[in-house]
Amino acid sequence: MKKPQELVMEALKSAARNNQMKDAFQQSKELYPLLLKAAKRYVAGEVRADAIAVAENLLAKDYQVSLEFIGENTVHLEECQKAVKEFMTLIDEMGTLSLKQTVSFDLSHIGLSIDKEIAYKHLLQLVQHANTHGIILMVSMEESSKTDAILDIYKKITAQYDNIGITVQAHLYRTEMDLQELVQYPGKIRIVKGAFQEPSTMAMERSEALNRRYLQFIDQLIKWNHPFSIATHDEALIQEMEQRHYFHQSNVEIEMLYGIRPDLIRSLQRKGYNCKVYLPYGQEWYLYLCHRLAENPENLYLAVTDMLSTSLLDSNQGY
Repeated sequence: MKKPQELVMEALKSAARNNQMKDAFQQSKELYPLLLKAAKRYVAGEVRADAIAVAENLLAKDYQVSLEFIGENTVHLEECQKAVKEFMTLIDEMGTLSLKQTVSFDLSHIGLSIDKEIAYKHLLQLVQHANTHGIILMVSMEESSKTDAILDIYKKITAQYDNIGITVQAHLYRTEMDLQELVQYPGKIRIVKGAFQEPSTMAMERSEALNRRYLQFIDQLIKWNHPFSIATHDEALIQEMEQRHYFHQSNVEIEMLYGIRPDLIRSLQRKGYNCKVYLPYGQEWYLYLCHRLAENPENLYLAVTDMLSTSLLDSNQGY
């Protein structure tokens, strides 16, 4: 029998994919502002200017940042083109402000859910533009059904440009082989545990075995001297990696999501480690919020507190 915590997590993940529920929340004059208050713990704002302001604040404190205009599984070409235009403008503004940082995104936001070739053409357009401003692009990983297409597009692009990186999910069984091939390309590799629900034949569940696998991949990347990003909030894992002196390596950075354990990344940053904050913005925050709440029951309690609070969150968020 499943524990209440597991049932809540499954319900939130189901809600994240329920478009009718999403539409109902977004159209509700009462619920939308309440949920937005909860979302602002994890999202810099609904517009680009908000994200850049937070980014500049974090950069002044010696963090690195990875900005993302939120969106995925976009099925209309016009919406994909709007997303590309927004990313292009974001890159322009970052270039004007000399913010030589990272821009992250899902390929399904810029065309993969319509056609692989559309996604490739849009990505080529973005990577060329980012290259002129000294900006790195980071391709996020999505459901395993998209992995082959995402990796194919990435390999095709990175054979031409080196200002682009790729995300891999440690829980997928295929990742061990994927890593061996991806280190042959110059792009940075961001390694996450993996948040998508996948069949047991394709992926491991959250467990000590998965933690050991994650550490194994980190160890391999360090030995290969390949640039990579450790993207986790697991404090026990982080302590183990610190004991192994992983964070002293020049090819390593630690990346955490905005609003998740700012105290932890702050303590690591103060030790002189290379720390990056993943900073999303935009109006498509519903799915993102549901995922953050599903990750940890404490996040759900924080969301209720945020919604009932009469004061605004401090923009510093404990950083």
